[in-house]
Amino acid sequence: MKNKLVFTALILFCCSCLWAQKVEKIYPGIWKITYGKPEKFLPTDFKEPAAESAIKQLSDEAAPFAFDGIRFRKVKNGVVAGFHVDDTEKFYGFGLQSNTFQQRGLRREIHINDNIVGDIGFGHASLPFFISSKGYGVLVNTACYTTFFMTNKRKLKDSSASGKDINRAAATSPDELYNRLMTEMPDEVEIAVNGSEGMEIYVFGGPNVRDVMQRYNLFSGGGALPPLWGMGLKYRAKNTFNAAQVLKFMKYFRENDIPCDMFGLEPGWHSAAYSCSYVWNPDNFPNPDSILRATQTMNFKLNLWEHAYVHPTSPIFEAIVPYSGDYTVWRGAVPDFTMPAARKIFSDFHEKEFLKKGVAAFKLDECDNSFTSASSELTFPDITQFPSGITGDRYHQLFGLLYQKTLLDMYRRNNLRTYLDVRASYLFASPLACSIYTDMYAHSDYVRMVVNSGFSGLNYSPEVRSTGSAADLIRRMQTTLMSAQMLVDCWFMSNPPWFQFDRDKNNRDEILPNYKDLEQKAKHLIELRMSLIPYLYTAFAKYRFDGIPPFRSLMLDYPDDENVLEIDDQYMMGDELMCAPFLDGASTRTVYFPQGVWYDFNTRRTYQGGRSYDIAMTLDEIPIFVKEGAIIPLAKPVQYITPETVFDVTCYVYGNSARQTSLFEDDGYTFDFDKGIFNRIMLEWANGKGSHSKTGLYDGSKYNITGWIKY
Repeated sequence: MKNKLVFTALILFCCSCLWAQKVEKIYPGIWKITYGKPEKFLPTDFKEPAAESAIKQLSDEAAPFAFDGIRFRKVKNGVVAGFHVDDTEKFYGFGLQSNTFQQRGLRREIHINDNIVGDIGFGHASLPFFISSKGYGVLVNTACYTTFFMTNKRKLKDSSASGKDINRAAATSPDELYNRLMTEMPDEVEIAVNGSEGMEIYVFGGPNVRDVMQRYNLFSGGGALPPLWGMGLKYRAKNTFNAAQVLKFMKYFRENDIPCDMFGLEPGWHSAAYSCSYVWNPDNFPNPDSILRATQTMNFKLNLWEHAYVHPTSPIFEAIVPYSGDYTVWRGAVPDFTMPAARKIFSDFHEKEFLKKGVAAFKLDECDNSFTSASSELTFPDITQFPSGITGDRYHQLFGLLYQKTLLDMYRRNNLRTYLDVRASYLFASPLACSIYTDMYAHSDYVRMVVNSGFSGLNYSPEVRSTGSAADLIRRMQTTLMSAQMLVDCWFMSNPPWFQFDRDKNNRDEILPNYKDLEQKAKHLIELRMSLIPYLYTAFAKYRFDGIPPFRSLMLDYPDDENVLEIDDQYMMGDELMCAPFLDGASTRTVYFPQGVWYDFNTRRTYQGGRSYDIAMTLDEIPIFVKEGAIIPLAKPVQYITPETVFDVTCYVYGNSARQTSLFEDDGYTFDFDKGIFNRIMLEWANGKGSHSKTGLYDGSKYNITGWIKY
């Protein structure tokens, strides 16, 4: 009996050691906490190498909270972790959330999905990563479905039967009845990872939210630096267009001097689109080489729509089947991109048939999950088994990320940069030159996703499609101008939306009588975007090297200003410009100005920081405000960007004294910047005079500083 007790005690001791949490400090201000058995497929297995030298230049912070206060426990269907938080903390992030901003008091279910499905956290890039207003971030390194309870549940032991909690009064509404006990919020965050035998947590220190995002982005490998041409306009044509119709609208842009860099083809270019053949449709494009030559002759960068479900008629179908899941989507094979062999088959074909022939980019559709109806076949089921051993539920979380990497790695090995569109993404996507798009269309959601993208290491671009009015069209164009990619998507419209904003009338060619006026307004906005390219490209370079998001919440720049903690409809664009989109065609809105003095970009009127103003703007005015002391380099607009493009730049100075700033300069097309082949052009205003100087290894020139103007 004694020996049996000793043996039992030994087993219990070994189990306690096995399941004890382990804390490692892996970089300055970054910790890894592990508990239990690791998952076979972790997001970190697929991320880019960390930007170690940049991380090590950041301050070495102490742990933001006591890690031994994290309590792990195994449950029947996974692992749960919990820890207490301060009652003043607010929480942000969880990826590209569309209808929430501050996340305290909510449940966040991390499911990649093409529809929001209520307000529980589903989305195109829902991430198991949140940030606290106290200056730390918590990331769960998992491909499993994960639920975060952000102080929204009270445990039984925390409840009280004392007289002060008894309220016998009748409720006057369901909300009052259901929420009566939530007047004092719980102070515990709990995280449930479904189907796992362990949990791996990364904690990113501050001391403020900006530092948290720097550490996360640099740990991911640094921010994305798209090609210079990726800063321009992308126009996507109707999905039914043939070669003649495509050429007609390419000529329209050039003949009317409307800047446009990228031209996108929708599903009609495929011989089979659902699933995809990756073969040109012989009816619409009988001579694909001619359309490729035409786009290059007119200096467009061609972007092709596709998804990764491989049609039985595709040239790669037989080769990809052994590396695909056991369920189809639209009869197409689903490649297992966790496997190098599947990635090689897919990318080698794309390289030979498209990249080598001049296709500059792709739109990667349908790579998200789909909870829309019980019958539609929009994705593979969670029960799918893949040859690598990954299951459908976990592959759903990683699919969009791995799809991006498959094609981005193809461009990288050819030393060519690209800028992809993608429908889904996941953790550690910061270095990936992709912009997420959605099928949602509420203007307020669009703006909120731009703001939330800065907490996630993601690029997000609102689309302009059909609208409810001319004012709505122009306000939406302003918003897409003020985002990671300026995008007009006419995949279901025969004409540009400024010809006719109503979809049905557009397709009947019922052109607006004032379309020329709308066309000029649209042209002016596109030209403004082209003017901002030197500023925007430099902001993306700062993202790449320093990890600072180019589009971000005001709280990343003003963490001590409590007034910005709930603002989800204003954001910074780079270091010097604040955007405050006017929604749904509005002509007025309230704008909050953080500390300092701010200039209206249109009129140069000034506003004192620390307070809100009611602002009115015409459709000819852009809702951008400039920080006092800024030097804003604006270029003379060009129609498109080529390797030979040189921008004529005028520097605008706001205020009597200005901060030194810089422009990032490289060839704009290759990855040579990773070898240090780039320049910094320093811009300085002193003694009433502007000057510039250049340092670096790039022997070309992209900017010609032509003048200075002071406001």
